[in-house]
Amino acid sequence: MNPARIFLIGYRGSGKTTVGPLVARRLSWEFVDADVLLESRAGRSIAAIFATDGERAFRDLESATLAELADRENVVVSTGGGVILRPENRERLTMRGFVAWLDAPAELLWQRMQADPKTANNRPNLTAAGGLHEVKELLAAREPLYRATAHASFPADRSPEWLADAIVQVCNGGSRSHS
Repeated sequence: MNPARIFLIGYRGSGKTTVGPLVARRLSWEFVDADVLLESRAGRSIAAIFATDGERAFRDLESATLAELADRENVVVSTGGGVILRPENRERLTMRGFVAWLDAPAELLWQRMQADPKTANNRPNLTAAGGLHEVKELLAAREPLYRATAHASFPADRSPEWLADAIVQVCNGGSRSHS
């Protein structure tokens, strides 16, 4: 396949920001965390954007950030967990690079989110319930979109090194699904 860019998709806590730099290093490419870039340009956290401007304004910024990153070459991009919610983003992802879905069960995602203080401080609850219930609810709604967007899926319960090797292998013409 040998794409010019690799997009990592998956729910918050799936490991995109951990695995992305490892993939980039193996390819001698640049790594960009789309959420970090968005926050830097906005001058505030995603939670603050949600609180003051609402989800729609955040999704507009997210789409603009993705459009910019989709024009770069030799880049591995960690996308936000909800980037796949907009059809134009799903199309851009699939047409502009290799899309690797880091797939994880809700319980593992919730466990990782609990262990990451940045998640609690910078990321908003997306439903009134919050917690594991929110993760299960949103993951169930998003899974078909992740599946439809991804060129290949990878089990996020594996080590970051294993995931990086598997993604590079698939990009270089290996097997399309790993479990």
